[in-house]
Amino acid sequence: MMMTMRLGYSAWAMPQLPVAEQIALVRAAGYVGIELVSGPTSSLDAQHTDAGERRRIRARLADAELALPSIAGHGNLLEPDPEKRAAQLARVQAAVDLAADLAGPSGPPCVVTMAYGRPDRYEQLREAVAGNFAGLARYAGRRGVVVALEPHVGQAFDLPEKVLWLLERVGSPHFRLNLDNSHFEVMGCDLADYVPLLAPFSVHTHVKDQRGRAPSYEFLVPGEGDFDYARYLATMDRAGYRGFITVEISKQVQTRPDYDPAETAARSFETLTAAAARAGVALAHR
Repeated sequence: MMMTMRLGYSAWAMPQLPVAEQIALVRAAGYVGIELVSGPTSSLDAQHTDAGERRRIRARLADAELALPSIAGHGNLLEPDPEKRAAQLARVQAAVDLAADLAGPSGPPCVVTMAYGRPDRYEQLREAVAGNFAGLARYAGRRGVVVALEPHVGQAFDLPEKVLWLLERVGSPHFRLNLDNSHFEVMGCDLADYVPLLAPFSVHTHVKDQRGRAPSYEFLVPGEGDFDYARYLATMDRAGYRGFITVEISKQVQTRPDYDPAETAARSFETLTAAAARAGVALAHR
């Protein structure tokens, strides 16, 4: 069977809902995959999730017929205080262990995390960041998991050329990319330039809409801005990407007084599926 891109939704949109409710909402909206979120402010925290709960989550995913392509498990490994840095590392490693335990028929999900640091300190920080991810890749490799960098506007690794340097410097099959193109878009990059460069290294994606240019920008629900999703999907398809296209809803949106996770998931679904139809690109969903 020919592989196609598949449509997923990130629990980042509703991190404090119980996991069972996250799974039910995503399935009901028509998606075929979910990104879970692990952290101290989320309903799922890999550092406090016992073996029984891990089995229950795996069973719920199977019952809902939802793939688990990724777990967001962020930790700042540039934290200057050694004790706090060790705690951040333990958080990301716990997410790696959780990914291994939640492996489905296609294997374990990747673990998405960021590099942190500021853009103006890129030259001073890049070797330290490379060392951090090399260590994480070794740890993840022992569990059969891939760590996926999420480049981020306002952080040291904010541009495609920096990402390529880091991927080459780490040089591990267990270190790849979560292609969240929104951060490149608000930096003024064009997808015709960055997608062909980065799609071959991408094991997962995030999509959302955006308006403005850094430092004056905002992230939006897909369809609220003028981002051309049909062009994006066609470009990803031509680049050979066959993984999940996963909608991520920014905390900027979640703070709206009328924010409704179910309505937002449904609206995003309509935007992405309509764009796929316009582009003539296969995007698997319910």
